[in-house]
Amino acid sequence: MAAPMIPPPSASAFLAASGWGDADILPLAGDASFRRYFRVVAPGRRAVLMDAPPPHEDPRPFLHVAGYLRGLGFHAPEILASDLAEGLVLLEDFGDGRMKEAIEADPARETPIYAQAIDLVAELHRHPAAPLRPYDMAEYQREAGLFTDWYAPAVGIDVDIDGHRAAWAEALAPIADVRAVTVLRDYHAENIMLLDGGRLGLLDFQDALAGHPAYDLVSLLQDARRDVTPELEAAMLAHYDGLGPLDRGAYALLGAQRNAKILGIFTRLWKRDGKPRYLAYQPRVWAYLERDLAHPALAPVARWFDANVPPAARAAAWETLPA
Repeated sequence: MAAPMIPPPSASAFLAASGWGDADILPLAGDASFRRYFRVVAPGRRAVLMDAPPPHEDPRPFLHVAGYLRGLGFHAPEILASDLAEGLVLLEDFGDGRMKEAIEADPARETPIYAQAIDLVAELHRHPAAPLRPYDMAEYQREAGLFTDWYAPAVGIDVDIDGHRAAWAEALAPIADVRAVTVLRDYHAENIMLLDGGRLGLLDFQDALAGHPAYDLVSLLQDARRDVTPELEAAMLAHYDGLGPLDRGAYALLGAQRNAKILGIFTRLWKRDGKPRYLAYQPRVWAYLERDLAHPALAPVARWFDANVPPAARAAAWETLPA
């Protein structure tokens, strides 16, 4: 089940040792992992407390990537204090101005904010990849396998698992060895903050890897949590093309791989972790996946889906959510 939004027992001592003993701890957010976030409010200042409880979570990758991004001039949160044994990190508070809600409040801002987000990721792609684990074929296959591990059983279909791996191996072979850039992996409208001075702040990058530049574009423009129209997607891909060439086949490949993974993850969140709210996103993710599968680069994977996943087990399977 989802963890209650109650600070861990060690939080008060950690904050006191960090010079925040006079602060109140307020619930802020949970996420799809075991991590939880609290706002820490003291007179005249505030911060964010990340609770990344061992052994489920390890905050060290977050600290590593935050330092790398800040060193390049990107706006990752400043690390104010940390206790790795307890999984506690005190972060700079970026406020409440998330990209998602800003666009919902003023839809006219959608295109310029997305263009700014494209500019940021294009700038990141001008730098060599951080010293991170590679996004290689083994990782692509592990993630794609979440579909057969979790999604297929949940909708009651028997699928050809060996054929699934073979189809992905064939399709992904042309890009599986690309390690060109830092891939943040969850670069989307709920993890991008609008900061003072028109800057963008970055969150939730602890799973970053060294991989292909198309991946974070997919994460942004095929966002599981909000609709990105085909027209906006095309306009933003064209915008990126103006900053650096994009392999559209790789974009479709990584879109299909990411969306298949997400379908499995959201099903796992429901079945294993007691978080059924993510099921509401499944039809949107299917729409993106169907769009990606139409690209010729996905032919082996598209054939597998046609043979193994009937239409009734796709988006329509989630129109009536399970109890």
